[in-house]
Amino acid sequence: MTGYARSSGQVGAASWSWELKSVNGKGLELRLRLPPGLDALDAPSRARLAGRLTRGTIQVGLTLQRPRPEQSIRIDEAKLAALVAAVAGLALPPSIAPATLDGLLALPGIVEVTERAEETGDTLVPAVLAGLDAALDSLCAMRAGEGEALGGILSDRLSGIARLIASADAVPGRMPEAVRGRLARRVAELSGAVPGLDPVRLHQEAVLLAAKADVREELDRLALHRSAAAALLAEGGAVGRRLDFLAQELGREAGTLCAKSNDADLTAIGLALRTEIEQFREQVQNLE
Repeated sequence: MTGYARSSGQVGAASWSWELKSVNGKGLELRLRLPPGLDALDAPSRARLAGRLTRGTIQVGLTLQRPRPEQSIRIDEAKLAALVAAVAGLALPPSIAPATLDGLLALPGIVEVTERAEETGDTLVPAVLAGLDAALDSLCAMRAGEGEALGGILSDRLSGIARLIASADAVPGRMPEAVRGRLARRVAELSGAVPGLDPVRLHQEAVLLAAKADVREELDRLALHRSAAAALLAEGGAVGRRLDFLAQELGREAGTLCAKSNDADLTAIGLALRTEIEQFREQVQNLE
């Protein structure tokens, strides 16, 4: 989900530039920074980003350069003349200096300064939003390229998971004959070591322990989740969150398999399976 894109343009004398950066994230987090005076762009910009992206932390910045507005100065000569006449008729004590021109011009209403900015409001916003669309196209293309490469890696991980599931299913130690043999030996050992045990009751307890140690359901669910993950990869699109969920389920089943295993070979395969699933899950974090 990493990517970078830029786009820029110009409307009249105003120029703008978008910069988009994308890094991994569990959900979609938009960090939008706009220049002062362009708050009207916030809502449509977020709508465009959310419509194209579903996952990742997205940093979006817009810079805008406008020419300084032209200034025009107008002096209200009628008011100035009236002030000059009023001041001239005053009898001022020696401690007060007579009025000067700069002092009269500083009075409110005498000098009016107006700014005339270039009229680009009707065309600037649409052009800037079109630039955001162009930057989004580039960002999505980069993310799609990364996703395509990751798809091959994830497929290899799923193939490795499938091989380990098949190996676990074929472990000789979990076959019924092997389980019966271990239980029979254990029952014989306990009967000889502890006189007075009820052989029937001991046999029942042994059968219950064997049922609890059976990993058939875990293997079936592992195969089912792996097939679902492979189908999502083949489907394409924004499947990162769903694959993340399946990776969690795969890890949970592999953990249960290791906990229930009473065979060294099966435990070793279960540990290798957990490692493969964790590597698969780490790569899924990079997928949208």
